[in-house]
Amino acid sequence: MSTTHKGSDPLKLADEDGHFRRVASQFRDSISPDPSAPFPAEKDRYVLYICYGCPWAHRANIVRSLKGLEDIIQLVVMGNVLTSDGWLYDGKHGSAPHDPLYGFTSHSQLYHKADPEYKGRYTVPTLWDKKKETIVNNESAEIIRMFYTAFDDLLPAELREVNKPGGGCYPEKLRKDIDGMNEWIYDTVNNGVYKCGFSASQEAYDANIVPLFESLDRLEKHLDERKTAYLWGEHVTDSDIRLYTTLVRFDVAYVTLFKCNYKQIRYDYPRLNKWLQRLYWGEDEETQGAFQKTTHFAPIKEGYTMATKSKIVPYGPKHPIMPLDSGM
Repeated sequence: MSTTHKGSDPLKLADEDGHFRRVASQFRDSISPDPSAPFPAEKDRYVLYICYGCPWAHRANIVRSLKGLEDIIQLVVMGNVLTSDGWLYDGKHGSAPHDPLYGFTSHSQLYHKADPEYKGRYTVPTLWDKKKETIVNNESAEIIRMFYTAFDDLLPAELREVNKPGGGCYPEKLRKDIDGMNEWIYDTVNNGVYKCGFSASQEAYDANIVPLFESLDRLEKHLDERKTAYLWGEHVTDSDIRLYTTLVRFDVAYVTLFKCNYKQIRYDYPRLNKWLQRLYWGEDEETQGAFQKTTHFAPIKEGYTMATKSKIVPYGPKHPIMPLDSGM
């Protein structure tokens, strides 16, 4: 998913009417378990490019860890400085000092290696094929779906979706429900915080802040009525992964830097807060510790500070995620 907006200015975030509108990703190929496919699942062939601050890239990194793909898909982490050349390498917060494959210093160089005539945004996550030296896909929603099943033949039996309790992250019996929820979560929550934070007019901000909190209220009610650990039951699904990367940033970054300050997850949404704690702190077979392991608060706060053109990184909150024994 594109992390910046279209237009002649690569760093312009809002249209002339003050509204932020996200543009579609352009590389949309797929990795397949079929060895005769154009992009077959193979160990050590693919690279996932991310930056720790980006929630769209975070989705892919969670699933890479959750599925046990760390030894199969290489990870390259860029810094949090976004320029007209895309994300830069700076070696901060555990990121790489340069592209380990080609020595590149900016993400635009990878895009132009794939397509010298490329004119779009230099976004993350980016899934790269080392054999064909091209981008397979740069749409987070499609990358995580690939990661669920495409590499299962290379994994131990217990990590394959077919053997997961409940049918895995995207079970057939829940797909209609998951897709329906994902649609409104994306529009009003995942992308909704951006539409608030990057608004360039009061009208645009007001038009998006109310739907954001209406959707958070709806999610709180959903969990309260179902009394389940996760959004669709007792097992982590696609919807949990997509929502987590927004809500884990909410109190830490969006409340202050994106002006999403009407309510906070930890104080105003007890069910969502418990859900968030369970994902972040969990180390059982459902979470595999993947959510905490892939969440990096310092680059999250730094990245959004720079994205909003502020020079001061917020000091708090004291607890990025409330401890399990906090009683909240």
